[in-house]
Amino acid sequence: MVRRSALALLALAFAAPLGASATDAGAGLLNPLFQDHAILQRDQPNHVWGDAKAGDKVTVSFAGKQATARADAKGHWEATLPAVGAGGPYQLTASVVGGASQSISDVLVGDVWLCSGQSNMVLQVKRTLDSRSEIQNADNDRIRMLTLDNVSSVTPLDRIPAADHWLKTTPENVPEFSAACYYFARELQKTVDVPMGLVVSAWGGSRIEPWMSAQALRKVGGYDGALDLLEQYARDPQRAGQQWDAQWRAWWHARAGVAANDEPWNPAHVSQAGWQDAPLDKGAWQRWGKPELASFTGTVWYRTIVKLTAAQAKQGATLHLSTVNEADQTWVNGHWVGTEYGGQPRSYAIPAGLLHEGDNLIAINVLNTYRDGGLYGDAAQRNIQLADGSAVSLADHWQYRVVPSSYGHPPSVPWQSTQGLSTIYNGMIAPLGDFVFRGALWYQGESNTGDASAHYQALLEALRADFRQRFGAQLPMLIVQLAGYGAAPTHPSESGTAGIREAQRLAAANDAHSALAVAVDIGERTDIHPANKQELGRRLARAARQVVYGEKNLPPSGPVPVSVQRDGDGASIRFKDVTDALVVYGADHPAGFELCGAQAGSCHYADAQVHGDSVSLHASLPAGDIARVRYCWADSPVCTLYDHSGLPAGPFEMPVSPNRSTQDSHR
Repeated sequence: MVRRSALALLALAFAAPLGASATDAGAGLLNPLFQDHAILQRDQPNHVWGDAKAGDKVTVSFAGKQATARADAKGHWEATLPAVGAGGPYQLTASVVGGASQSISDVLVGDVWLCSGQSNMVLQVKRTLDSRSEIQNADNDRIRMLTLDNVSSVTPLDRIPAADHWLKTTPENVPEFSAACYYFARELQKTVDVPMGLVVSAWGGSRIEPWMSAQALRKVGGYDGALDLLEQYARDPQRAGQQWDAQWRAWWHARAGVAANDEPWNPAHVSQAGWQDAPLDKGAWQRWGKPELASFTGTVWYRTIVKLTAAQAKQGATLHLSTVNEADQTWVNGHWVGTEYGGQPRSYAIPAGLLHEGDNLIAINVLNTYRDGGLYGDAAQRNIQLADGSAVSLADHWQYRVVPSSYGHPPSVPWQSTQGLSTIYNGMIAPLGDFVFRGALWYQGESNTGDASAHYQALLEALRADFRQRFGAQLPMLIVQLAGYGAAPTHPSESGTAGIREAQRLAAANDAHSALAVAVDIGERTDIHPANKQELGRRLARAARQVVYGEKNLPPSGPVPVSVQRDGDGASIRFKDVTDALVVYGADHPAGFELCGAQAGSCHYADAQVHGDSVSLHASLPAGDIARVRYCWADSPVCTLYDHSGLPAGPFEMPVSPNRSTQDSHR
C-alpha cells in the first residue's frame, strides 16, 4: 500500500468505490476471492457472492451442484452451495439468465485456514531455517496460498485487491509466503490428507485493536471516544484532524512536569533549552554515538526552521520528510499536518496560508519502540515541494530533544493502519465476507506488550468472538503464545511479554474450541522473528489435531498447570496433559519457577523438584507470604520443564490455594 498523508489517503478512499459491480466495464460476476486455483471448504455449505445488475437472477454451478440468487438493489448477490467432500479440481461458474457468465477453474475442495496476526505470521519461508532446501522441495499442488496485500480503511471494504491471487505451492511461489502458515499446513496434511487452502491476512507491527470491528471494540469498552473520532474522520477528515490535534496536545500538557509554555510545535515558544544538534546523516538515533540513545526506545522531538520568500510562502506545498520510524505527529508553524506509522518516508500536504515569509517551524514528535528510531534516510528527500516545481531543502540544521520515559507513550490516532482502531479489520477481514474457514491461526501480541494482561485477554477473547460472528459461531482458533525474545533473566522481574503470554494462555484455556501453541523455547534472544517456524508449524498442527479434528488422546500443547496448593513452606503444582511423565532438560531440577507474594516485586526464584506429573517448590520466603507461583516469567526466560513428547510446559502465573483442595479454575 502506497503511504500518503492521512487526509490524502482518505480522499483516495472516497474517490474510489468500495466495491465495483459487474455493471462496470470489464468487471466479473464473482467477487475477487473466487479465482483460479482457489480452495473451498469441504463438508460444509459454501457461500459464493459477487455483483450483477440489480434484480438479475444468478445461477452458480459447482461440482455437479447448483444454487441461485437474485441481485439486490445495489447489485449484490450471494448464493449458498451445498456441501461437497474433499476433491477436485472443479470449475465454478456464475451466470445470469440470458446474460453474462464467469467461470474459474482448478478449484479444489479441502480445509481452508485463516492465518492472521503481525510480523511473525508474515515472516516468509525464505527467512526460515534451511530455507534453500525448503524452497527447492516446495512442490505440492494440494496446498494453495492467498496472501492479502496490506490495506487499511476507515470504513469496511467488500473486496480484496485485484493483485491478490491464489497460488499453488511451487519453488517459485513459496519463498514469499507465510512460513508459520505454510509449515502448519504441510505438517497437518500428514495426518489430514485433504487439500489445504491458506488465506494469510497479517500485517507486521500491528496491534490487536485494528484487527477488530468497531462493534467488537465498543463491547470491550474504553474506545468509544476514539471510535467516535474515527467515524468523524470518515465524514470530515479536516475536522477530525483538528480534534485529534487538540487531544494530542492535551495529552502532552497532562504529562507530569510539562510547563504551560513547553510546546515544541509552537513558534511562539521556541527555546534552546534542552535542544541539541541532530546528526541525521548518521541514521537512526541509536547510531548517533550518544550513550543515552544507544538503546533508547521512546519519544524524541525533532525540529528545524526554514526561511521562505513571500513568493514561496504563498504557493501550495507538500512536506517531504524522508524516513520516519515509527509513529510521528508533525506540525508546521504550530498547525498539525499529519501522522503515520511505520518506517517509510512521510509526505504531508501543507494547507494554503500556513506558510509565511521568513522563518517557518517544522516540529515532529517521533515514537519508536523497536530498533532504528527517529528521522533519517536520504537527506535529498527532506524538502518542501512547492507548486511551481521547485523545492526548499530540509536536509540540514535539525535539532532534537529526548522526552523523558516517565511521560509514557503518546496516544495513537484511531485511523492509523497498524496502531489504529478497526482499520485493518475494515481493509483485510471485512473483504473476506462470510467465506467458510476450517479454523483460524492467530500469532500477534508483540505490539501489545505494554498492555495489562487482563486487558489483552479481554481484547483477544473479543477478537475471537468477532471472527466467529463473521466466519462461524464455533470457528476454532489456534493461538501462538509469544516466543522468547530479549535478554535472559538473572533475577525475577516484571515482563509485559510474559503478561501477554498469560493472557493468551487463559484465552485459550477458557474456550473449548481454542488451543495454544507454546513457542517460548523456540524463540531467539537477539531476534524477535525466530527462524524455526518448522517446529512452530508442527506444534500448531498438533493443536489442530486435538481441538479441530477431535484426537482427544493427543495433548495439544504439552504439560498444562491445573492446580497450585500450599505445601509446607512452599507450594506444589499439578500438571495435566503430561505424556508419560515430566522431564527436565540439562539439570536434575527445573529452572524458572518463582514463589511470590501478592505484590509486584515480591517474587523469588524457587528450588523445584519433579514428582511424576507434579512439581514441588521451596524458597526463602515466609509461608504466609506465598500467594502466587510463576514459571518462565520473563521476556526471554530459561524454561527446562518438558514431558516425553518433547513439548515444553508453557509460561504461567497461578494463585496458590490455601489448602489441598483441587483448583481447576484454569482448565
